[in-house]
Formats: sequence, C-alpha cells, structure tokens
Amino acid sequence: MARSRTAPSQDDLLSRYREIRALSEALAAGLSDADATAQSMPDASPAKWHLAHVGWFFETFVLRDHAAGYEPFDPRYAFLFNSYYEAEGARHPRPARGMLTRPRLDEILAYRAHVDAAVIDALPALPDEARSLVMLGLHHEQQHQELLLTDIQHLFSLNPLEPALFAAQPFTPAAVPGPLHWIEGREGLVEMGDDGKSDFAFDCEGPRHKAVLHPHALAHRLITNGEWIAFIEDGGYRNPAHWLSDGWSWVQAERIEAPLYWTRAEHGWMRFGLDGRRPVNPAEPVTHISLYEADAYASWAGARLPTEAEWESGALNIAPSSGNQLDGAACPRPHAADGSAGLGQMFGDVWEWTGSAFRPHPGFHPAEGAVGEYNGKFMSGQFVLKGGSCATPRGHVRASYRNFFYPHQRWQFTGLRLAKDL
Repeated sequence: MARSRTAPSQDDLLSRYREIRALSEALAAGLSDADATAQSMPDASPAKWHLAHVGWFFETFVLRDHAAGYEPFDPRYAFLFNSYYEAEGARHPRPARGMLTRPRLDEILAYRAHVDAAVIDALPALPDEARSLVMLGLHHEQQHQELLLTDIQHLFSLNPLEPALFAAQPFTPAAVPGPLHWIEGREGLVEMGDDGKSDFAFDCEGPRHKAVLHPHALAHRLITNGEWIAFIEDGGYRNPAHWLSDGWSWVQAERIEAPLYWTRAEHGWMRFGLDGRRPVNPAEPVTHISLYEADAYASWAGARLPTEAEWESGALNIAPSSGNQLDGAACPRPHAADGSAGLGQMFGDVWEWTGSAFRPHPGFHPAEGAVGEYNGKFMSGQFVLKGGSCATPRGHVRASYRNFFYPHQRWQFTGLRLAKDL
C-alpha cells in the first residue's frame, strides 16, 4: 500500500496513467502470443499474465470498490489474474500460469482497453482514497514492467535460437574503470525511510526512523564484469572459505560457476541479454548474481556488503533520476568517470544487494484489507536491494525504495557495491 500523500491532480494522474499503461504494451509489442504465454520457471510469469494482472489490480481495487455500477470485463478473470491476495479468494496456481493458453494475447489487450476506458471515465468522480489506489496501481504496474522484461529474458535464454527482444546497440569501446576508491559515509545517528517528500512511497519504506551508522565507507562504483572474471579465475566459486554455508551448499547443488546467463566460449565469456548473445564486456557492471555470490565476492575482496542504512544514507543527496534506467535496451553500462569524487551508479544499472534482511521498519503497520498484503507478508527470508536497474522505469525509485528477493535468486538485474568498516 502507498504511504499517505496529497492526492495528485486529475490531469496529472490521467497523464501518468496513460503513459505508464502505454509503456507496458510497448514493451510487449514485439512478442508473439506464444512468447507471451510461456512460463520458464515458477519464479517467473508469462508476459500475458503480467499485462492482465495489473489490469485486474485496477479493476478490483479501484473500479469494483469505487466506481458505481462498474461491471467486470469477465468475472472469471479474478481467479486467473489474482496474484497472492488471500483476501480476494482462490486463484490459479502460480507455477501453472504458463498453462493459460487462453485468453489470447489480443483478448488480454482488449481487457486492458476496457479497464482503461472505465478508469479514465471514473477518474473525475473518484474520492482521494481511490486516487491514491490509482497511484499505487501505477507504481505496481511499473514493478511488473521490470518483471515482464526479466521474465522474458529468462524465457528467451532457454531457446536455442537465442531470440532478442531489443536490437543490440552498436558496441562502443569503454575504458575499464580504474581501481575502486572509497567514500567515507556518515557516522552516528541518522534518519532513514520515507521522508514524505516524494509524491509516492510504498508502505514498507516507512515509517521514517533513526538508525545508527558505525564508521564505514562505500566503494565509489559497482563491481565490473572484469573484476568478476578475476574472482572466477582465482577459484572464487571453488573455495568454500568465502561462502556462507547456505551459499556453498547452493553452489555445489546447482553447479554454479559464473553469473546467470554467462557461458564460457573459445575466446572468452559470453552473456545472454535482452539484446541477445554478446561477449561479456569487462567494463560493464556484473549482474544476475545472487546474494550468496555477492557476499562471497565481498569476502574474497576483503570487504563486505553495505547495510541498507549505509546505502540509503549515501544516496540521500543523489537524484533518483540519475543513472541508466529503462531508457533503451535494458543493459547495464560502464561507469562514466565524470571527475567527481562522489558515489557513482547509485541509481540504475543493477539492483545492489545489501546485507540487510527485508524486515519491517520500526513502527510499520500494514494497511487494512487486501492491499495490506502488498508488502508486509513478504518480510521473511528476503534481503533488501537498492537503487533500481537498467530495466526499472525512470521515476520509479528513490533512496528509501526497498526491493527484496530471496538470497538464491538472480534472474533480476542484481549486482553489488562493496562496503568496508573503518
């Protein structure tokens, strides 16, 4: 659920609604019905399901509950496209979403058009509570835009034809970044969490509260593919001394030898991305790594992962709109050395693993009703990631934003920045 905010104006909300809803369909425009139907693993969902689920969210929590006389497009869709809201009743099993050959993609797009027309028609008369739910629905859709891309990438990676969703950008040689240098962070009592200054925040970003920071420093940039290759060549995946116990068991059981989507070729490493199969660029940030891998690399490098509070404190004076976000082919870019002495790549490129568990901030209380299930019930066994990625829609993240995944998951654009004690 969203944190309390002044309801946006009707014109602003309408403009955002049209823009965000159109982007979802643009991202899926190159997909066939088969592309949009298949499901590559239980953690992923078909593109068709993502497109329908976000429509169901608006239809259920805005139109059904706040638009008098609204009739659902198809009452059966509530069972098909509810994700995890227990309060909304039974639903189709998540691992079997890829079995939904019907409705067809064109029927899902018709469903979206029906919902859009109803939301736009209802918007002038919606109370502030419902407008806040529209805002929540738009940020929820932006989350699914990123998931749609990463789920398609995983699906396409399993196809021997190695299809590309986006045309590959011309290769531009980039200098491999120089050695890391360290930026000393704040020390002592600091405030973190939603500060109420942005026009939206998820419930899990607050309340704002105090945290204690001990002397520490953050690396000025992300870890690169070239640095990761050095870790591999030094036996990083074969030395249990660097690994958490659960991580070492995972590496052995899954036979992990490199980041997801990497393959060893005759002339070096290759990687698969949304732009197809390409050589690994040593200057780009490493991505598609698990928390276990990130933690092992940090141990190998004589450092550690930052805490959520350290990362957030370091990002406070950096514009969330900075960095490489979803503006092109969803591919991390090399660090752009601009001569500044500050932290770079804090927003965009890759989600940065922290060493902090995804648990409630002090004073957190979930909202009442079904929307209270949005974040709170997932605060168990996950770790916080910060900063957004090259697949995150621009304008979606802020310093207090808390992404979260289980430590073994790595199909998202996940990477790392090192920290150390002083």
